[in-house]
Amino acid sequence: MRGERTVRRVALIGGSTEPAGADTIRRAVRGCDAVVAIDRGLDAASGAEVDVNLFCGDADSVSPAGAALVRRAESSDDAFFSVERYDPHKDFTDLSLALRAVGERWGAPALVCTCLAGGNPDHLLGVFGRLAAWPGPVELIEDGFEGKVLHAGEVWAIEGACSQRFSFIPLSPEATVSERGMRWELDHHGVELLSDLGISNVIERDPATITCHAGTVICWCFCR
Repeated sequence: MRGERTVRRVALIGGSTEPAGADTIRRAVRGCDAVVAIDRGLDAASGAEVDVNLFCGDADSVSPAGAALVRRAESSDDAFFSVERYDPHKDFTDLSLALRAVGERWGAPALVCTCLAGGNPDHLLGVFGRLAAWPGPVELIEDGFEGKVLHAGEVWAIEGACSQRFSFIPLSPEATVSERGMRWELDHHGVELLSDLGISNVIERDPATITCHAGTVICWCFCR
């Protein structure tokens, strides 16, 4: 993929212990210019029959079959995907290093993330922190929800989601948010880091919108 064409959208398939289903993974990578598998995310990609352009990880959680694919790619002169293998005794998570690799290769493309939401709560909070710091757009696609990370000036217009549950959580010390088309609406309302004010709203009109006027928030529309 390097130098071949402009990469505007990158799919990240994470190494969650509770990965998304194959249909969700295929939906997440649709329209993306590159696919990055993070450690056991390679197994999720293989199970969904999704081709990978870059593997990032220390290979401590990928299956034996996946590890064999990584070794083959490392030793091949005509590798079917590139490999960034990390020392397991590192100071950073595989996701953090994978984001660095994406930035070094392609700048700040839009990210479409899947297989990142399940598993351990400490890892999940770390995921939120890394995605909040990404300079480009971030979209989340999992089995039970879709979501976005919004920075100041960004809007998510949500269509076809009436009656679905909607939540947001601030990821910056302070954020200012407006919500429209929901049971409980906000107008330039200030919220503090990890506030629960935005939890479990309900979308009642189409389209509904959430606007982040200041700070950073992560938000989700739950389809079940």
